[in-house]
Amino acid sequence: MKTVTLDVRTPADAMADFTKAWETGKPEGSARISFATPELLWSVLTAKRWELLKVLCGAGPVSIREAARRVGRDVKAVHGDITALLNAGILVRTDEGQIVFPFDAVKVEFLLHAA
Repeated sequence: MKTVTLDVRTPADAMADFTKAWETGKPEGSARISFATPELLWSVLTAKRWELLKVLCGAGPVSIREAARRVGRDVKAVHGDITALLNAGILVRTDEGQIVFPFDAVKVEFLLHAA
């Protein structure tokens, strides 16, 4: 199963992992997309975008129009959400212009520390 982990880490921590993988030539076991703060994570991963990911998970390449049909939303609004997910690296665009969620599962992790 190919899983992507969406997490909250400092840019320095994310860069340290990248540097380690670069130097050793051994990438991490699963894909990871990191955000600097929980607020940034949730600004990208809104409820509507999470709904999109759920319908795209395992669906293979689809058009934006088809994605909008599957979630019962306006194509223009879905286009904006898909653009945000593409920019974050969560979705990818095929050579044919379709969009695909290239993972079988999503794991979201972050810690909430006491003040």
